[in-house]
Amino acid sequence: MTNRPSTKDLISIGEMARRTGLSVSAIRFYEDKGLVEPIRTGGNQRRFLRSDIRRLSFILIAQQLGLALGDIESELARLPKGRTPNARDWQKISRSIRGGIDDKITQLERTRDRLDGCIGCGCLSLTHCQLYNKDDVLATEGPGPRKVLI
Repeated sequence: MTNRPSTKDLISIGEMARRTGLSVSAIRFYEDKGLVEPIRTGGNQRRFLRSDIRRLSFILIAQQLGLALGDIESELARLPKGRTPNARDWQKISRSIRGGIDDKITQLERTRDRLDGCIGCGCLSLTHCQLYNKDDVLATEGPGPRKVLI
């Protein structure tokens, strides 16, 4: 026998939209992706667990941090189905994505600092730049902004 949540633990898609700030169509999109799973009522209406507010909030935060939807899907797949995730469940996800976030912060800070120097010099030329690319030595390392994004 499956434990069905009580009606007080369920909210409508409209209430979910109001609580998360997402449109109903966005919630349906995440449902289609399997990121949230509504429970259907006898009248075939969607009802979501209140804990799905956290799932959708995590999606919004993760997207703002630049995580790809596929990565978000992988992380959410680690959460338990049919029960409210607890603090330990969310901590596992936090630890899993922390390294990637730290790497991204480091890259953004390095890029910001190097762009300040490059833009500040005024030449904006990696071919003639005496600061970062004297004699165009970076051309031997490959294409792209070698000093800024590494």
